Amino acid sequence: MDEPDTAAILPEDLLSAASLDDQPPDSDDVHGGEAGVQTTGAAARPACPPPVSVEPVLFLSMFSVALQAPLCTQYLWDRISEDLGYNGSKSSDCVNSSAPPDPLQKEVETLTAHWNLYINLGGFLVGILVVPLLGSWSDVAGRRLVLVLPNLGLALQVVVYLVVMYLRLPVAYFLVGRLLSGLSGDFNAVLAGCFAYVADVSDRRSRTFRVAVLEACLGLSGMLASIIGGQWRRAQGYINPFWLVLATNLASALYAYLFVRESVHPDPSAKLLTTRHHKAVWRLYSTGGGSEGVGRFHRCKLWLYTLCFFLVVTVHFGSRDLYVLYELSSPLCWSSALIGYGSAALHLAYLSSLLGLKLMQRCLEDSWVALVGLASNIIGLVVFSVADSTQLMFTGYGLCFLFMAATPVLRSKLSKLVDPSEQGELLIVADV
Repeated sequence: MDEPDTAAILPEDLLSAASLDDQPPDSDDVHGGEAGVQTTGAAARPACPPPVSVEPVLFLSMFSVALQAPLCTQYLWDRISEDLGYNGSKSSDCVNSSAPPDPLQKEVETLTAHWNLYINLGGFLVGILVVPLLGSWSDVAGRRLVLVLPNLGLALQVVVYLVVMYLRLPVAYFLVGRLLSGLSGDFNAVLAGCFAYVADVSDRRSRTFRVAVLEACLGLSGMLASIIGGQWRRAQGYINPFWLVLATNLASALYAYLFVRESVHPDPSAKLLTTRHHKAVWRLYSTGGGSEGVGRFHRCKLWLYTLCFFLVVTVHFGSRDLYVLYELSSPLCWSSALIGYGSAALHLAYLSSLLGLKLMQRCLEDSWVALVGLASNIIGLVVFSVADSTQLMFTGYGLCFLFMAATPVLRSKLSKLVDPSEQGELLIVADV
């Protein structure tokens, strides 16, 4: 299969969908059974797709995630510090970088990092089982439920967090909330569901712009939430910002239920709890997806692109809690407001990466654009590793201005390797 590099952020991701954009669906394919329903994403496409559909869902969901993530790490730090009797504000480490490291601070850092690992790993292990179910199910049951359920799960997670904060329960109960969110798909299901929905309702000309808007929603909402969260935490503590997180998740679920029109013809007989969905994902990667008779090289590309995407996203999201931990400890000892500004600077890279992507595509192949994005991330991480001042830390954030350029390219290359009916399975698995 001769695959040229993509010329846009996400599509031409559905090469075989080009003919479906201009042809009316066959009624037998729409209503003739499960297999037919899976190929009706283009058939359900409205004649005049709305200019705004899932963008508010993604904006609100990203706002809630970006608001609570740094606050959770700071809360863990404060609770563990209180339990161990450590008070960083009284330490001279923050003003004397040459002082030997405080053993108590090291213990707080270690315990906070461990609990962050347990909480995130618990959500990941549950999500890796649940999210493929939702992705394959959405291809036949519709995308809207996959946007509603994860937001309700995220709201339930926040309820558990609020109970822990009000009753001052052990921080181990944070893991319970994370597991409940993972059972509903977590934010990964919202993210992949929104991209799959846009692939359903847009044609090849407008799809690039629609995906660009989704990427912009991630950056804008993340910046706004980070700034608000840092200032609010300094003024009123943790509980009030988490009430806003809860309200945002419920508003996102309500919007998806009331205002998002279905993009595929739902099959009333489609079941969620069945092994067919996992078998569909396994068949996608064992056969290589796409048309019949693909070769081993095609399957290898699908596996390698998925592995690359997984590694890149793991570094992106796995390092964010470490940034907060590093900023809380000496020699930086940042306040919650500065942590919020740092997180906002990181989310600004969504917009700068999007702009850089469009500019670089005029003179570079997409593969080289991805490499430039990876190089930007590497340089930024190197600066973070030696940063001992606020100025140097923000310099690292500035050097990461293209670090998100690789993920749209990888997502685009992945989506080109499969059929339109397999987009839900692929995008969900890629975002687990």
